[in-house]
Amino acid sequence: MRIIVTGGAGFIGSAVIRYLINETEHYVLNIDALTYAGNLESLTSVSDSIHYSFARADICNASKLKKIIFDYEPDCIMHLAAESHVDRSIDGPSKFIETNIFGTYNLLEISREYWKSNKNFFFHHVSTDEVYGDLENKNETQFTENSPYRPSSPYSASKASSDHLVRAWNKTYDLPIIITNCSNNYGPFQFPEKLIPHTILNAISGSRIPIYGSGLQIRDWLYVEDHAKALVEIAQRREGSGTYNIGGNNEVSNIDVVNTICEILEILVPKKPKNIAKYKDLISYVEDRPGHDFRYAIDSSKIELEINWKPEESFESGLKKTVNWYLDNPSWWKKILNGTYRLNRIGELN
Repeated sequence: MRIIVTGGAGFIGSAVIRYLINETEHYVLNIDALTYAGNLESLTSVSDSIHYSFARADICNASKLKKIIFDYEPDCIMHLAAESHVDRSIDGPSKFIETNIFGTYNLLEISREYWKSNKNFFFHHVSTDEVYGDLENKNETQFTENSPYRPSSPYSASKASSDHLVRAWNKTYDLPIIITNCSNNYGPFQFPEKLIPHTILNAISGSRIPIYGSGLQIRDWLYVEDHAKALVEIAQRREGSGTYNIGGNNEVSNIDVVNTICEILEILVPKKPKNIAKYKDLISYVEDRPGHDFRYAIDSSKIELEINWKPEESFESGLKKTVNWYLDNPSWWKKILNGTYRLNRIGELN
């Protein structure tokens, strides 16, 4: 297939492209605006492949986007381009409305027109479990594909809106679509504002590790390479108009995530900065963010049954791989920290 991946220089998008290039014979066009979280160095290992190409474009630029899509003639668009950081959506929601809603609308309208000339085409929209809102305790049933939408933040509301648009274009115009909603991703190449890389890098630098509220908020953690395999498997099957939840089957509280990282670092980096006795001494509880959901939990039984996919990494194995990757690749993250990101920024504990 000829596949377009929007947001392919981002965390999940780059993992999808690396998997497509390394494990399949498909051709991939990466469309990315290269905003603060987009990093082409995450694709260095595949950038020379004859199966890979790149176009810099903002999905809000409809005319440029249309030319790229019609020139490339894709069989599938895997739409991952999005503003994704909850804290940033609280500080400035307008960019999330523009990119996540209007950008998706542009892609749908262009896809609808393009589909008339390629009836094998389909649109794969990659979304989040945050659209389902908040599970208020540990005993509530996990999110399924039929769970009602109850978004809490500007980010999740914008993603819920884009999900609804995709379904509407299928219902009204018969555009073939697939929607996937994933749980919290982690792994190599994740921008350092997110909880896991933020904790790793703050710890080894001797900076405080901020925890929102009590730190008891629970997330289901999905290793990004497992997620990439699931997305590619779904795309290859080309079974349209379905919705799949993709989770890691790893519900862990934020404070337990941070404590586990600190324990791993005690073994891997026993020499600490600033004469710290233990990495856990850097943990600092801060005021909770507005509208902070307590628990997300994904039921992945549908994709396991229909696609025969399940995550390969346990949280323990995936977290060790992730910590090791950040320790082994300082050249990647130091360029970010020396540029647009400041180490003492409170990261998203989500």
